[in-house]
Amino acid sequence: MTRLLFVCSRNQWRSPTGEQIWRRQPDIRARSAGTSPNARKTISAADIAWADLIFVMESKHKRRIMAEFGSLLENKKIHVLDIPDEYKYMDPELVEQLTDAVACVLANDNLGQT
Repeated sequence: MTRLLFVCSRNQWRSPTGEQIWRRQPDIRARSAGTSPNARKTISAADIAWADLIFVMESKHKRRIMAEFGSLLENKKIHVLDIPDEYKYMDPELVEQLTDAVACVLANDNLGQT
């Protein structure tokens, strides 16, 4: 079972879309969270510990996670998807970008390497 954590700023559109797409796949568990204190669900140490792979929408999300949870990231991979905050929840273009990018990482990534 592979556990995927999707992160954006407010956990409103992009990361919940990633969670929704990937939670339906066999052998995948998915969660989403946001880096902002105003997020629908703010990322926690428990989320970091739970995740096998972390997908962030922008580099700023990776920087925030590293600043706040650096000691918990020793054996974690954070993948920056470079998806700007210009999509609504389940926007077809957003779904396509998330599906393609995450599938590529899952096909090519060795879990546990940093």
